[in-house]
Amino acid sequence: MLKDKKIIIGVTGSIAAYKVAPLIRLLTKEGAIVQVIMTPAAHDFITPLTLSTLSGQPVLTESFNPEDGDWTSHVALGLWADVMLVAPASANTLAKMAGGVADNLLLTTYLSAKCPVFYAPAMDLDMYKHPTTSSNIEKLQSYGNHLIEPTEGELASGLCGAGRMEEPENIVEILKDFFTRGWDFPGKKILVTAGPTYENIDPVRFIGNYSSGLMGYGIAAEFARRGGDVTLISGPSNQEDPENVNVIRVNSASEMHEACMAHFHDADIIVMAAAVADYTPQSPAGEKIKKSKGEMLIRLKPTADILGEMGEKKKKGQFLVGFALETENEQENARDKVKKKNLDLIVLNSLKDEGAGFGGQTNKVSMITGSMEQFDFDLKLKLDVAIDIVDKIKELTD
Repeated sequence: MLKDKKIIIGVTGSIAAYKVAPLIRLLTKEGAIVQVIMTPAAHDFITPLTLSTLSGQPVLTESFNPEDGDWTSHVALGLWADVMLVAPASANTLAKMAGGVADNLLLTTYLSAKCPVFYAPAMDLDMYKHPTTSSNIEKLQSYGNHLIEPTEGELASGLCGAGRMEEPENIVEILKDFFTRGWDFPGKKILVTAGPTYENIDPVRFIGNYSSGLMGYGIAAEFARRGGDVTLISGPSNQEDPENVNVIRVNSASEMHEACMAHFHDADIIVMAAAVADYTPQSPAGEKIKKSKGEMLIRLKPTADILGEMGEKKKKGQFLVGFALETENEQENARDKVKKKNLDLIVLNSLKDEGAGFGGQTNKVSMITGSMEQFDFDLKLKLDVAIDIVDKIKELTD
């Protein structure tokens, strides 16, 4: 799966840089085209000549040649690559990547990269466990980068614990698995919803909820990375549009209903991650309502049950996924929703679980299938939860 894949390997100042030599050899044996970029500090641990000989490409470190002014375009490199791998990724480089620092060619290329980025940390145990490093790793994952977790073992300091860069053989398998996933949903039409809806009270006020849209956007991006033809219908959200995804923006539950039903019949897989309002003001005011001394009563009416309507109209072969955010009787309510809405899978999370629900970067979910089989997952970053959800859908639709 790596034949003719263009791979940038960014090497930083870490004793684990010696592992890059066998890594390059393994990648080139798989048919990959490898371009190495080294930080100046990496030269202290392994020579450019070694890595150039193994990759068959000149190793890059500087943005330009001071003798003739020949310039290496970090933008062109970022567009050229199919994947970028920073290995080993030192604590210093992780901090710079997370903070947007661009003081060498590796970092400017990272900031310009349009391809997926993997990073394999390597450092001493205490550095890896430091809250700053943990925060930087989480931030990079929230940006959509892929962590290759270090392993435990004897470290250069003599300590034993987490911090060893993953072995080259395993890194190659991780990359092969990533590119294999790109064939999971070829030609499949995927419909995903995300974010809240805003139900107008008057032209300046609305009823809404705290959904950020991150979960739905992450799911849409993961489907697109794995070959799906993805349409994302999004309520108001500050999330950036995922690459290779058709994004349709709506505001209200009625607009969400109209857009969903326009795309539902052609979809093979439907994932309803949006937090659509259950009620909307019966008679929104045409002008701003002025403040008065008395109470203001807002009469609400039910919105359309989009998920229920889809469940009723679902055709053979369509796979329908719902979400449930509960505060009590979580399992019972979720299982009841599976039956009532004719779902193939429901993703359940509870506001009782710390770190789960709206607004944050993390979530803790359970998945319940149409046959009531349940799968529980630990607290994770939402972008990792998105991968788990797409993995489960792939497993259930094969």
